[in-house]
Amino acid sequence: MSDAPPPPRTVLDVAGHAPLRPGARQALLEAVDQGWADPRRLFAEARRARMLLDGAREAVAGVLGVRTSEVDLAPSHTAALHSAVRTVARGRRRVGTDVVVSAVERAAVHAAAAHATSTHGGHVRTVGVDGAGRVDLDAFAAALHGPVALAALQHANGEVGTLQPVEAAHDAARAAGVPLLVDAGASVGHVAVGPCGDLVAADAGDWGGPAGVGVLVTRAGVRRSPDGPEDEDRWFPGGTWVPLALAAAVALQEAEAGRAAADAHRRALVARVRDHVAAHVPDAEVVGDAVDRLPHVVTFSCLFVDGEALVTRLDQEGLGVGSGSACTSSALEPSHVLAAMGVLTHGNVRLSLPVDVRADDVDRFLDVLPRAVADVRSTLGAQGL
Repeated sequence: MSDAPPPPRTVLDVAGHAPLRPGARQALLEAVDQGWADPRRLFAEARRARMLLDGAREAVAGVLGVRTSEVDLAPSHTAALHSAVRTVARGRRRVGTDVVVSAVERAAVHAAAAHATSTHGGHVRTVGVDGAGRVDLDAFAAALHGPVALAALQHANGEVGTLQPVEAAHDAARAAGVPLLVDAGASVGHVAVGPCGDLVAADAGDWGGPAGVGVLVTRAGVRRSPDGPEDEDRWFPGGTWVPLALAAAVALQEAEAGRAAADAHRRALVARVRDHVAAHVPDAEVVGDAVDRLPHVVTFSCLFVDGEALVTRLDQEGLGVGSGSACTSSALEPSHVLAAMGVLTHGNVRLSLPVDVRADDVDRFLDVLPRAVADVRSTLGAQGL
């Protein structure tokens, strides 16, 4: 038995579940003591909790550049996306019943669109993307005409990093009289987002806040209709636990304050990964736009490699990375995003770098990667092909 110590652990994929930021941790602990009460009640502790909850919503609104009244806090990012699609589709069912989506939206958006259209008798209109994962803007604009209830386009793809033309898509949607849902779950806290759609969904877990808090911005004038049992909170029954909401808001403010420095640091490391993989891993394809992209996400695929086997091999070296589809689950099924792009789906590795990632850790990953790929190919009998 070997007495060699295990390799140091480094997690290089924190999409949707980033480590809790220090300020958020402190805010969470303090709010557990100060904001534990039900903010809907009238006694002093409840009023204090209500004040903290309102402050959290105001802080989120300030970073996103929207009105506090337009911000709702959801129990998850998925819940925010589902609610946006379902309630807008129901509220606008007399105008139209179809839903327009890009081919690379999260699985949650595709599933919600399928549910809404089957409920109201419409169809999902799926718009293709180019080889970088960017939506065909002309086709997207054309799909908006007719009986359309809602359109959805992500701000950026969390799997390959490519930014989408959301401003132009929003202009086209406004011209067609169709509200646009922008999934900014991979973007908020990492790049400037702003009021880029009629509805905007975001994920606190992605910017270093606690998991279990989603954000849904609904701009004035968007027609929504609840599709569940009546509740005091008509959009997200049961509300949000105040300590989580406050921690999410503090984390977002912290992320925004350090965004420029984090962008430069991680963008340089992503460029290093892209260059190294292209130069030192045979039969590998680095995907996503090389420039117009998120600063912290990089994805590549390796021919003659099983993605699960490669992730496991890297994990044995102390390196936690992702594979499969970043927007479904850990099932490691072929990525619908990569398939829609027409790029290699086998042997996929995704990095979503934490804000405090060290250059030494990325370099260690790059040192290990070629050998890990060769080992997996050898195991599969694919070496030398």
